[in-house]
Amino acid sequence: MAKRLSVLLVLVLASCSAKPPREIDWRAFNGERAYADVERLVSYGPRPTGSAGLSRAATYISTQLQEAGLETNEQVFVAPTPRGPLQFRNIVGKTRGGGGGANSVIVIGTHYDTKWFTNITFVGANDGGSSVGAVIEMARVASATPNLWFAFFDGEECVTQYGPEDGLQGSKFFVEGLKGRGQLKLIKAMILLDMIGDKNLNVTVTGTLVQPAFDASRAVGFRDYFSYGVNAILDDHVPFMRAGTPAVDLIDFDFGSAPGLNDYWHTEKDTLDKISPRSLTVVGQTALRLVALLQNQSASR
Repeated sequence: MAKRLSVLLVLVLASCSAKPPREIDWRAFNGERAYADVERLVSYGPRPTGSAGLSRAATYISTQLQEAGLETNEQVFVAPTPRGPLQFRNIVGKTRGGGGGANSVIVIGTHYDTKWFTNITFVGANDGGSSVGAVIEMARVASATPNLWFAFFDGEECVTQYGPEDGLQGSKFFVEGLKGRGQLKLIKAMILLDMIGDKNLNVTVTGTLVQPAFDASRAVGFRDYFSYGVNAILDDHVPFMRAGTPAVDLIDFDFGSAPGLNDYWHTEKDTLDKISPRSLTVVGQTALRLVALLQNQSASR
């Protein structure tokens, strides 16, 4: 009996002395550093699927994730498109020290391809650049937090018009892979960033995690930059929601020379001078706070 009591005492003391998981320091997100990542991506020029620019971007992203200490791999696959079969490359960085079971992993995603054009030089500083810089910086800041997967999707942009074989290629492949490996049950939530660098920032929030996103923006003091969006936005969060995973899209779809015009979107005017480190900070810190809020929620699936 005494031996049994001593064992119980040891277990209780060990439990009491165990340190709780370190909460993400969202204030550590550095918008200037994220902006430097965007500068590097833009220096590669246009980055549509299959291009040399995209290959250089993939190498850069992988290197940054590895230097941050994440387990990094690529998902290479071929899928049909209106331009014929194309090879796509997703990049996934996972924080170490996980091991959680069902409903434990949060996916933070973005696309890193730019839309394919033949008549303009489209470098996508905002659309395809800003969110990548922000997610790379998020990975640096949260590298010691277990059960986070940072996914950089190829093929988000459609060639002609979004459809079953055009657009969202990387995220669809990612979700189907989770299903095939029986891993979909691991995913607690998905947070998507897209077009979040606009100097005149006005982020719309859409998906099934709208209220937690607003709670996070309020907690970091940036609530005024976020507003309700329409659920009709087709983006890389949609394959996750269709699979039953709670997801949210943070996107500024008001990117132009005046409110409501959106005349910089998918044009040669989408350049570095249109984005700012401040906007990257606002969204990056909010997204990190959202990660922390979701991690602290009890399992709901």
